[in-house]
Amino acid sequence: MNEYTPAPAGGSDIKVPILIGAVVALLGANIYLYTQIDHLKGDVADFRKNMSSEVASLKESSAVSTQTARRSLTSLKDELETARRQAQMAVGQAKVEALRHADELTRKVAVEQTRQTEAVKTELSAAVVNAENKASTKIGEVSSNVDQVKTDVATAKGEIDKTIADIKRVRGDLDGTSSLVATNGKELDALKRLGERNYFEFNLAKSKDPKRIGDISVTLKKVDQKRNKFTIELLADDKKVEKKDRNINEPIQFYVAKARQPYELVINEVRKDVIIGYLATPKVQTTRN
Repeated sequence: MNEYTPAPAGGSDIKVPILIGAVVALLGANIYLYTQIDHLKGDVADFRKNMSSEVASLKESSAVSTQTARRSLTSLKDELETARRQAQMAVGQAKVEALRHADELTRKVAVEQTRQTEAVKTELSAAVVNAENKASTKIGEVSSNVDQVKTDVATAKGEIDKTIADIKRVRGDLDGTSSLVATNGKELDALKRLGERNYFEFNLAKSKDPKRIGDISVTLKKVDQKRNKFTIELLADDKKVEKKDRNINEPIQFYVAKARQPYELVINEVRKDVIIGYLATPKVQTTRN
């Protein structure tokens, strides 16, 4: 059986001195802390005293500055009032001078306007006289030109009348119908100037396809250059009509639905596989009943 053996007593003897040392250190720290707090209180009291002195000094300086500013402001007000009175007096004098100057300028402007008006009147009178002279000259020139034009027109009309008189009236292929037939360019121009019909000149070559002339179509079928004969096919109002072995300068007449008067086709020249002539149509297109 084992016997109980007690622990050695040496461990408790070491712990006691350590505990005492800790207590002493804690007391020392507290003493140091209290000392620092006391110093801080002294510093705060000194700071308060200094701040009170500074505030009092600032109040005194502010009072002095305020008084000085007030005196300066009063002085400035007095100077401003004086300046205003002086300015009003100066403005009054300036007004008088300005009015005098304005009167003087008004007189000068009136004199200058009168001078310029007279000058303009003089220039205008001269311009009117010059324009009248030029107009008279121009009117004379125009009158001469008009007289010349009248003479030319009369001459041209005389030539047209003579040409019209020379144009032969040829009976067409419609019973009881005859018309003036132009055989050359001069006569055709004379007919055009009469203004009774519309004229369409053409140069038509032999072809299987028709050619549009005015509002009809024409196909050249055959040409006999030696005998000045030709054969054509007309297409009008969707109707085809063959005109066979016709002579030059012989009007081919036919009616269309929209005209009371007949159309006239005239061939003036026959060449190899080509015919040259014109189509004459009425000016007034009115549907026949």
